[in-house]
Amino acid sequence: SRLRRLGMMLSSCCCQSPLALIDVKGFDPKDVTVVMKDGKVTVSAERKEEHNTCMGKKSSYRKYMKEFSLPPGCEKEVTYSV
Repeated sequence: SRLRRLGMMLSSCCCQSPLALIDVKGFDPKDVTVVMKDGKVTVSAERKEEHNTCMGKKSSYRKYMKEFSLPPGCEKEVTYSV
């Protein structure tokens, strides 16, 4: 298994400190989606893996979602980095 610890940081130009630090362990950056709508940020990730073994096929499916409201005035520009 290729588990990696990824930290996603959400920031805004109006706030001095980060808005959120989110642990998306086990997901590749391409698996993570960030959507901002109506003053809320939704972070979601989804990953499906299939492996052939000597005993057959092994599958795993993982899904993550976190939603939170932005502080007033921070809706204009939100950035994220992984």
